[in-house]
Amino acid sequence: MHFALAAADVERHGGDDEALLIREAQRDRAAFAPLYERHADRVYAYLRSRTARDEDAADLTQQVFLQAMDALPRYKPRGTPFIAWLLRIARNAAINFHRRQRHAMAWDLVPPALQPSGGEDHMVRLEQREVLERLFRDLDDMSREILILRFGAGLSTAEIASVLGKSEAATRMRLLRTLRTLKEHYDDDSQ
Repeated sequence: MHFALAAADVERHGGDDEALLIREAQRDRAAFAPLYERHADRVYAYLRSRTARDEDAADLTQQVFLQAMDALPRYKPRGTPFIAWLLRIARNAAINFHRRQRHAMAWDLVPPALQPSGGEDHMVRLEQREVLERLFRDLDDMSREILILRFGAGLSTAEIASVLGKSEAATRMRLLRTLRTLKEHYDDDSQ
């Protein structure tokens, strides 16, 4: 399932007017639609990278926006982007979902630089994929979460830091360390 952004709303409500959209939606729930249209794709992408099936991600996306709409009257920006607030809700929804389900992680989360190249023989590619899946599974929860937010939801380091409640410097360092570790272990295991 893909959520489309309404072009007219994007033009009418450019990137600088999100605070206005939020205030309007806080006063009138019917005014929440432009916020949904603006952020649904990123929330869905994040949740899709945390679930094994499109349907689960779509259901969780709906749940996140219903929770956000209910909590919006209490929302206060405090220097945090609205998308970070939404992704905190999404992160909690994904955590709760996985408590009820078997943990699944999408292959799409593995950075392209670490994915096996397509020119090699099928058995080699399968072995490479197995190595990467094992390495990804072996990461601690925070490292996996940072990769999901970066590559699954497409967030910047600052946005990831905001979602996780960490400093930007610590988040950047953790991301770089995680990618370096994956690459080193991949190189060791695939030789």
